[in-house]
Amino acid sequence: MQREDLLLLFLFPQAVCLFPQRAAMLLLYLLTFAATVQAQSQLLPGSCNFESNTCGYTSDADFTSWILHKDGRFVAVDAAPADVQDDETAAETGPQKETIGVLLSPALEQGEWSCLRLVYQIIGSGSLTVLQRTEGKSFDRPLWSSQESSDSWVISSMDLQNNTEPHTVVIEGKPAGSPGSSVAIFEIHISPGYCLDCDFEESHLCGYNNLWNANVNWYVGGGGGQLLHNDMPNDHTYNNKTGHLMYVDSVYAKTFKEVAKLISPMTMVPMSGCLSFQYQRSEERGNLFSVFTRDKLGQYQELWRAGTENQSDWSGTLGEWTPVQVDLKAPYSVQVVFEVAFNSPRGGRVAVDDISFSPEFCSTDSVPTFDPSVANCDFESGLCRYTQDQVVGSWKKVSVKPNIFRNGDHTTGAGSFLLAHSRLNPRSGYVNRLIGPTLPGNMKFCLRFYFSLRGITLATAGFNQTDRALAVYLQQQQQSSSQEKIWTQGEKSRGIWIGTDVTFQTSKPAKVVFVSTCRSFWDCGSVALDDISVNLGDCELTAASLSLSLPGHCDFEAGLCGYTQDKHSDDADWEWRRGPTPTSYTGPRGDHTTGLGYYLHLEASPLLPGQRVRLLSSVLRGSRGPQCLRFFYHMYGSGTGQLSIHLSKDGEDVLLRQLSGEQSVAWLRATVEYQSDSQHQIVFEATRGSSVRSDIAIDDIILEGGPCSEMEIKTSVGTSNEIE
Repeated sequence: MQREDLLLLFLFPQAVCLFPQRAAMLLLYLLTFAATVQAQSQLLPGSCNFESNTCGYTSDADFTSWILHKDGRFVAVDAAPADVQDDETAAETGPQKETIGVLLSPALEQGEWSCLRLVYQIIGSGSLTVLQRTEGKSFDRPLWSSQESSDSWVISSMDLQNNTEPHTVVIEGKPAGSPGSSVAIFEIHISPGYCLDCDFEESHLCGYNNLWNANVNWYVGGGGGQLLHNDMPNDHTYNNKTGHLMYVDSVYAKTFKEVAKLISPMTMVPMSGCLSFQYQRSEERGNLFSVFTRDKLGQYQELWRAGTENQSDWSGTLGEWTPVQVDLKAPYSVQVVFEVAFNSPRGGRVAVDDISFSPEFCSTDSVPTFDPSVANCDFESGLCRYTQDQVVGSWKKVSVKPNIFRNGDHTTGAGSFLLAHSRLNPRSGYVNRLIGPTLPGNMKFCLRFYFSLRGITLATAGFNQTDRALAVYLQQQQQSSSQEKIWTQGEKSRGIWIGTDVTFQTSKPAKVVFVSTCRSFWDCGSVALDDISVNLGDCELTAASLSLSLPGHCDFEAGLCGYTQDKHSDDADWEWRRGPTPTSYTGPRGDHTTGLGYYLHLEASPLLPGQRVRLLSSVLRGSRGPQCLRFFYHMYGSGTGQLSIHLSKDGEDVLLRQLSGEQSVAWLRATVEYQSDSQHQIVFEATRGSSVRSDIAIDDIILEGGPCSEMEIKTSVGTSNEIE
């Protein structure tokens, strides 16, 4: 069996369904062949093919063990058999406990960038997650995760960034409870360099794969033989017939514009630099060769397109290798797509070899990746880089001390925000314009901000034009009169902060402008603005990236994030709620994250005074340095009880922070710094007060290493405001 047959598994996964017998043979051959392939590049510590042992990988004793299958040369964790518990026992204990296997690598010290490639299979249903555990930190950093089952081995790649501290790769397998479910790992391959780098000399093809097409596809050339063609040129890596390259041929093209796509692994971290590769191309009039990036939403952006200026002598055969360098700016996860389109069976061939990436841009003249944080502002220290159009009106910077009558800012509950159309403005008709810094052209951005409708004019019958309260425009830099509306306010909820995401594209340099219009005192909207941020890329992409980068974060939008209710030491459970609590004059009207999402709260109505609810974090590892806990709490109501934060260790609770009585009608931020050198849990305990008006809520918990950098918020109840 030739090497190219083996590569069908990675290049043409659809072939497993079309040719099951052949696929079964290939799978069997994969088990014996891949272990004998000699890597052309250096393998780093942490690599393992599980041929005879686990190479220092061990199972975490607190979880289900991974089993080494010596006959198959892989490790696996299987779902518990259905007959482990009889029906009577299952009825008494409830649902079967989740099976989790945690595989730990030996300690690794890799100061340079490297790539981890994982050959794995999820049979039935389940999940596989790879994390990076750094010594002295309580949380593991997620690298990659999948829940997709497959009928064959699958390869996934993930970049390991420079890390001078000793660390461990943590692989967490969770087969579902259904009989026959299993999660298996065939090979772990760690090599220096980036996951985009590939010379196609190894059987896994660095995780590159062909997008199946019935007529035209990318194939592996070289190695002393080809699947379809015997007149291939020397590869670029070794300049001989035994080296390997990737190629696509038009010989089987049947329709106009047949397209073949070679797709790289998905990048897992932000990357900017120079993408290089070598290519050969024949019959330039019969094919179109382009390179794109494709994000997780399937959106393409062209990086480069081949032209006729690079070669002077075109013929029907491949000739000299042509080098290409193109800048790649990927602030979010993307794949690189090498695409060839043919117009007919006489469209020729295209070959590619030696793809590489460098963190340095291709030219010193390249424009650095734009830093969108220049447009971020929480208004705590002024307007940042925002300006106002003083001709038509102005936004006022306002700070509201914690009180039981008016909502404060979104950032901390006691900081500053901007307010338009305050009663202090002497004019009855005006337009308030807040103008952001210049954003470069030909880029996609995600704008996030919070707004709140407030003020006495909202209660009047004349406030019907809610779209006049706030709108956002894109203003081209050279043409102040040219404005494009990209968002208008539609949510009518009053007195709560509403989070908004807006994705927009700039064709030319432009500025974001926040506009609030007031025609008269009785026909305008009083609106507050806070916490503006701008990121590169689509909002769906940046939101996913943010959630992945904060392993200790929980906003309760999708559940409890690993937190659990204490079933032994409390009287009831924290309730997961969206919107206002059922009792008037207590509890929040919306969550802190978006104003329209979920939070946890103590519902006082069914409880007696002094009864409590307790929420436990997952078990956290100890660390050498300080840890910082940040969260938002809401304690509004005349009978409010207590909110206590405990450190639970060795069966004992140590009080870290306690808040008592009514605090504010607003969400307030709390910070707690603590230190623990052994395993522990964080406990949120709320105690019911003297009356039903004692609801207590929490939201947006963040646990992270290092000292707390924010100033502590003083929550003495007051009624005064400060307006600049």
